[in-house]
Amino acid sequence: MARVPIIRIGDMLIASVQEDINDREATDLQDELFQLLERTGAMGVILDVSLLQLIDSFLGRMLREVALGARLLGAQTVVVGIQPAVAVTLVELGLELTGVRTALNSDKGLRLLRQLMARTRTGNWSWNERSRKH
Repeated sequence: MARVPIIRIGDMLIASVQEDINDREATDLQDELFQLLERTGAMGVILDVSLLQLIDSFLGRMLREVALGARLLGAQTVVVGIQPAVAVTLVELGLELTGVRTALNSDKGLRLLRQLMARTRTGNWSWNERSRKH
């Protein structure tokens, strides 16, 4: 059984999926992230999937649910490292990751997450971002 390490750095949680995971492991990851968000009050989540070669429809939906659930718990989420073949698969499956912010790699993901967290702290949202939130 794969174990996804989740570390806390400041007010961020970073989960790095190290190998392909099954549906049960994906659900466990989601539950653990939500529990840690509640317990720590973290304001951001980086979900690194750069080592995954395959994302099925269940895992694709889970990525969306993590981002939406984290937002309900007051945190922003950025999924980083989606491989080109995985992106093609998600499109072919018709999975829209509406509401999920993505970045090519961890550096860009951290930069984006910090910007999102700063906006959350200051309440500095544009009209379009506000309308998407409600």
